[in-house]
Amino acid sequence: MRFSPRSVGLLAAFVTVAIWTAFILIARASSQRSLAPLDIAWLRVLGASTVLMPWGWWLVRRRGRNPTLRAAMPSSLLGFSPLPLHLTVQLGMFGGVIYCLLVYSGFFYAPATHASVLLPGSLPLWTTLLAAILLREHITPMRATGLALIVVGDLLVGGSSLLAAFNGGDVWRGDMLFMAASMCWACYSVLARRCGADAVQATIAITAFALITYVPIYALLVGLGLLSSQLVQAPWSEIAFQMLFQGVGSVAISGITFTHMVQHFGPVRSTMITALVPGLSAIGAVLLLEEPLHWNLVAGLLLVTVGIFFGVLGVRAVRNNAAP
Repeated sequence: MRFSPRSVGLLAAFVTVAIWTAFILIARASSQRSLAPLDIAWLRVLGASTVLMPWGWWLVRRRGRNPTLRAAMPSSLLGFSPLPLHLTVQLGMFGGVIYCLLVYSGFFYAPATHASVLLPGSLPLWTTLLAAILLREHITPMRATGLALIVVGDLLVGGSSLLAAFNGGDVWRGDMLFMAASMCWACYSVLARRCGADAVQATIAITAFALITYVPIYALLVGLGLLSSQLVQAPWSEIAFQMLFQGVGSVAISGITFTHMVQHFGPVRSTMITALVPGLSAIGAVLLLEEPLHWNLVAGLLLVTVGIFFGVLGVRAVRNNAAP
């Protein structure tokens, strides 16, 4: 059975939203257990590598039998990345190493309700700005209105944390880390769109880069006693779960579906589709993690969600005006 491109795009969007919502809840719950944030990032890379590295090796070997394909798109990183070295490094830094280090560290300071607004909620803001700079995409007045609402919503959430910092609060650290992680993921999505990277190949490339760089460096620093790790004390069930969900689910599955979504809908519209994630994850944090939902969080969540929908309407307006 063959599915239409629209069906594949919609399915990719559904899977991405579901995994991103679960990712926020599980990452926050994991921060309250035994593993450190850099431990979770390490297990994320290892879990993804068990699936994606054999896949990448097979893709490179198959492409190597065709001299034309091998010359048009050379591989890198000892034949594990199907993309050239410069693309592998760019995508791997933003979509792999830096993103997961920032986001997992953020969950150790700020609750999931903050991540619900600041992580996926600010993604359209960064993506639109980067797409305007790198891809020369036009920002319509309606999209600008949506971005303004997102900024106000983020300020309502993060502003209270910054004010609490004067009383010794640490939540603002997590808010800043969430914003930085969102910007890194926006860089990855726009770069993947600009270079026309295949969904599977881009996800394999960022995993190969993280496996060759972050995994040995972190293991070396822990072995030398320069960094502390909780991997030895953590139960095997938690380690296996983190490798399965954070690695196979959050990287291998959602990474491919997100890139498919970017290729079908474009980087800006794809991030607008994630409008469901802030609301779903915030509700989940209140019901499952028993986190409080203060008025500023509710207001920020509403403003960000409305801003995202304004962006969707702005993108449609551009397409309708450009139609012959």
